[in-house]
This record gives sequence, structure tokens and C-alpha cells, in this order.
Amino acid sequence: MSVLHVVERGDGERVVFVHGSGTWATHDAFGFGEQLPLAEEFRIVLPDRRGYGGSPDVERSDYAQDADDIASLLDGGAHLVGHSSGGVVAMLAAARGPVRSLTLIEPACFQVAADAPLVAAALERNRAAVASVPPDLTDADLVRLNFESVGFEAPEPTPELARATRTALNEFPTWEAQIPADALAESDFPKLVVTGTWENAPQAYREHGGEPIMECARVTAERIGANLLRVPGASHWPHSQRPDVVNAALREFWKAGAFRG
Repeated sequence: MSVLHVVERGDGERVVFVHGSGTWATHDAFGFGEQLPLAEEFRIVLPDRRGYGGSPDVERSDYAQDADDIASLLDGGAHLVGHSSGGVVAMLAAARGPVRSLTLIEPACFQVAADAPLVAAALERNRAAVASVPPDLTDADLVRLNFESVGFEAPEPTPELARATRTALNEFPTWEAQIPADALAESDFPKLVVTGTWENAPQAYREHGGEPIMECARVTAERIGANLLRVPGASHWPHSQRPDVVNAALREFWKAGAFRG
């Protein structure tokens, strides 16, 4: 039995979603709340990673432990979807298998594309940013800094959001993960990478966040043999900003792909 808090809805082929940092699985804006309607056709599995949502606390969030947790939910073969840092977890879990398909939404797997200049520069900024966060911030200041640093108005620092933000701050950086890109490229299950086009994001966020992650998505899709879907009008959360586009694409992708595990 999984130690994670897991929400499951619907019947049909199993789909496991892996949320990114600073949120939890069913959050409407940053998690996969907008994907719940897919439960009309599929078995939707929404786990909270350790330290997030309803799952137990963890001293330091670890992508390798998360990958083991997620692999234990695959139940003999499932479609797997990961967003941002959850995309890194999903890539590691997919290597453990078995999966029917792999979808990465705005994956934060910068190490896969670290030889691309835009991505290399973003890695340097990310390392510096993590090292510069003051250790004694209040919950309210931590949430405010997290959102205002990328040009967004900070939401109310609820206990759930503050906990998720602190877990994200303390997790092992995903760019340290050893991602088996070659093995994923050689696998025979279908793969899809989804990215926003970021035209509506604040300028600084688009320049420092959007352009590198769009390049990361492009290079990752190329290197693991995935199709690439660009979603107009979306930035880092195309699944919640444009669920009409993303949910339709997921339905089509899952129905077209055949499990060969």
C-alpha cells in the first residue's frame, strides 16, 4: 500500500499524474484539477508527492524516492504524465516501468539539454537562486518571494501552500538526477512532450523561465523520441491554462498508443 495520499477517479485505462514542485495533485491552477474530467473515460490517479498535499512530511524531497513511489502506482502498466519537476520523476519512474505511454508537460529536465546555451544559462541562474534564498523567511514572505520573483501577484499564503513552497525549496535539485534519456529513447512506448508558447507571460518570466524551458522541451522531445505539442496562450501550466487543448490531446494520445510493455 502506498504511503502517499492518492485520489482516484473513474474507470478504464490507468493514468498516473505526477505534479510539480510547490503544489499538490488536485490543485486547480498548478496541479491536475483540470484533468479530473478525463475520469469519464480513464482511471485517473492523482498522488501527492511526499511533503505535499495530503502526503506525509519528508525531511528533504527526493526525486529518486518519488520515482519509486510513483512506480509502485503503475499497477502492471499505466499511462504516466509528469509536470515540471514531476516530469523528471516521471522519466525516472518510466525507466522502472511498466508504462503504456509517457507525457512530459513543461519538463524541468534541464540536464538532458544542458548543452543548449539557453538551458545552460538557466541552470546557472537556478543554482544561484536556490543558494540565495534567506533561511529565515516567514511563510508569507516565502510565498510572496516565490511568486513575485517571476512577476506574479502572490496568492494568500495558506498553510497548504506555505508547506508546499517550503518542501520545494528544500528538495534535492532535479537537475542533479541522472535521467536515462538513452533508455527512454530506445523504449517502444509512445512519448509526448507538451510546452506552452509563453507569449502572455510577464517579460522577465518569459525570458528567464519560458525561453529556456521551451528549448528544454524541444531538445528533450528530440532526444527521447517524443512528439512535441506547443500550446498557444499557455506558459508553465498548459494543462490548467488550456485544458481544452491539453485534455483533447491526451485523450487522442492515450487512445492511439498501444501498450507494448
